[in-house]
Amino acid sequence: MLIIYRLLSSLILILSPIILIFRLLNKKEDIKRFKEKFCFFSEKKNQGKLIWFHGASVGELQSIIPLVEKLSQNKKIKQILITSNTLSSSKIISKLKLKKVIHQFFPIDVNFLSKKFLDYWSPSIAFFIDSEIWPNMLINLKKNKTPVLLLNGRITKKTFKRWLIFPNFANSLFQKFNLCLTSNNETKRYLSKLGAKKIKYIGNLKYSQSEQKIDVIKKNTLMFIKSRKVWCASSTHHNEEMICGLIHQKLKIKHKNLLTIIIPRHVNRIENIRRELTNLNLKVHLDDPLSTIDKKTDIYLVNSYGKTKSFYNVCKNVFLGGSIINHGGQNPLEAARFGCNILHGKNVSNFREIYEFLNKNKISNLIKSNNNFEDKLGRLLSKKNDSAKSIKYKINFIGKKILTNTKKEIDLFLKNAV
Repeated sequence: MLIIYRLLSSLILILSPIILIFRLLNKKEDIKRFKEKFCFFSEKKNQGKLIWFHGASVGELQSIIPLVEKLSQNKKIKQILITSNTLSSSKIISKLKLKKVIHQFFPIDVNFLSKKFLDYWSPSIAFFIDSEIWPNMLINLKKNKTPVLLLNGRITKKTFKRWLIFPNFANSLFQKFNLCLTSNNETKRYLSKLGAKKIKYIGNLKYSQSEQKIDVIKKNTLMFIKSRKVWCASSTHHNEEMICGLIHQKLKIKHKNLLTIIIPRHVNRIENIRRELTNLNLKVHLDDPLSTIDKKTDIYLVNSYGKTKSFYNVCKNVFLGGSIINHGGQNPLEAARFGCNILHGKNVSNFREIYEFLNKNKISNLIKSNNNFEDKLGRLLSKKNDSAKSIKYKINFIGKKILTNTKKEIDLFLKNAV
């Protein structure tokens, strides 16, 4: 299986110029830095011990920021290298402003590039975040006798079944991890079956995720929102906007000044969403700080990325999408961290244990049908929201505990590695 994987990765390398041109045209690559993926580095390695974290994209890297901040205080660590695959994730790291931290893009996982990467950076210890498993890199790390940890490990049932197609290959890879710290018990069970040896369930580091800067909502928009009875539907997928529109129609009978804010997962669907909601005889306003908002607006439709936190900050009743349709749900911790009451459908398999914790602590509510959705949201809208501080306290408490326990485990390895 390794031979087949190496042939496929070599094919990707051959096709990479075409892929990169396409990504550059779509502004998904940095024209000055894409060469890093071929091991033409834009940063220099300092003298002394370097530790390395790799995560796929924004979510993974945000989850380790509090940990990186603490580790950067270790005087024995001279440099912290963070790699990722996406342009948006590189911008997250650039905002950290920690002297020891540098960012590079992860190289294409072909054997000679992974060797070149490790020869140059020579990490004392490597951390793969979430479900990032790159065979060539992992194999070469072990050849170099570099300790490798899976951090905040997460394997879904779907991913587990894929690994089982090649059980011997999976076993040979997962055995190479010196320690796997999992974000949930389900992953712990899966890793054991896939051949990992030392596994510990610590909890999800995303509980300890530090708050990022919130973009300020324009004054006229903020005043408009505060003048209304408001709720937010976030990260919605196809058909979920229609359901939210129908719920709005029914609840508007009782709550005359009701405003529904919809933040779609994919903004390229905006025109279709607006057309569908307009066909329900709802007045839709597209998010635009320069335009005047009609007082009769029913739906405030957000048509750009990066504003979710701003709306969580002012709207404390939130429905999280990807959960009515069979998508696996969205991570609810960001909304919970802002003290929001959360509503969600039954399809939350990607974050099942987080939702179980939030449900147990009465932070989130499962909706079983459209009528149930209307009933539970109606109750939240009718009562005074005084639970925000309590929700924030619970999330921060568990986050600090998980961060402390994770650092303790890492410190044991650092004693020998740095």
